[in-house]
Amino acid sequence: MTANEMTALAKTLPREGLWQITAPVPDIGPDDVLIRINATGICGTDIHIWNWDDWAAGTVPVPMITGHEFAGEIVEIGRNVSGLTRGQRCSGEGHLISTDSRQSRAGKFHLDPGTRGVGVNRQGAFAQYLALPAFNVVPLPDDIPDDIGAILDPLGNAVHTALSFDLLGEDILITGAGPIGIMAAAIARHAGARHVVLTDVNPYRLALAERVVPNLRTVNVAHEDLGDVAHELGLKQGFDVGLEMSGSQKALDQMVEALVMGGKIALLGIPPGQSPVDWSRIVFKAITIKGVYGREMFETWYKMIAMLQNGLDVSGVITHRYDVADFAKGFAQMKSGQSGKVVLNWR
Repeated sequence: MTANEMTALAKTLPREGLWQITAPVPDIGPDDVLIRINATGICGTDIHIWNWDDWAAGTVPVPMITGHEFAGEIVEIGRNVSGLTRGQRCSGEGHLISTDSRQSRAGKFHLDPGTRGVGVNRQGAFAQYLALPAFNVVPLPDDIPDDIGAILDPLGNAVHTALSFDLLGEDILITGAGPIGIMAAAIARHAGARHVVLTDVNPYRLALAERVVPNLRTVNVAHEDLGDVAHELGLKQGFDVGLEMSGSQKALDQMVEALVMGGKIALLGIPPGQSPVDWSRIVFKAITIKGVYGREMFETWYKMIAMLQNGLDVSGVITHRYDVADFAKGFAQMKSGQSGKVVLNWR
């Protein structure tokens, strides 16, 4: 490779897989920075792109360098950029916004309808270098290592979802023990919830959750009744807050039944296609449902970095690390369901 070329992982053909390629180092504009990538996380979105399912085929242009969870350091700065320095460690918000929508002009950047995704609509972070608007850069404190910096994006999903409602002293039900669900359980515990219950049908991930989150009650709903668990915990009416992370309609139905009258649900999981919903049950129980997308920009980033610096430990959710040359092993591990977060090392 020449000095102006880099290694990257790209979707170059409209079929299953990603391929390692040599690509030009991206040019930056006056409001951008160039980031040398040190570590990246493999996300569920990346699995969709690898599999080339209907969503990916209808959303992602080919060719596309994928990936959007990263940590690295700034190596070049656009002429209009201030407040950032070369050599500064950083992660970044992977949702790129416009500034002319009503939502953006009101400061609600995470609700901008013109949002585009790094590694989805624009060349991404599975590469030695990433061009990113300086607006999206999140500096990393020295006490947050690169592998944690590389999973701040999904941790931000967990923080945004978990902190949608007051958790202090509340009883929390989380459905879906994927990495984001496990991290949401850790956040709920850190934020002062009384009981935190996490459900799934994957024994590996439930066992992982118990190792990551102290005093967590896990429930394999294939073998254990959620109502019995609520009785065991002494819940007279049910759970106060539900965090739906699984994308399973059955899990959402169980959550509605398990909540107190006037309970609250933050909904991050995305069911495939259309799902039947018993809206009358939701209405008669006076359930509040909030849909969650991405992270609040940038309040979520401030809160999660503060919690990490104040004792929140999600490092155990990273179960596998691979050099980028072994990226196919990392994707296979993620697809197996026998992993937490998988991190690729680019150094």
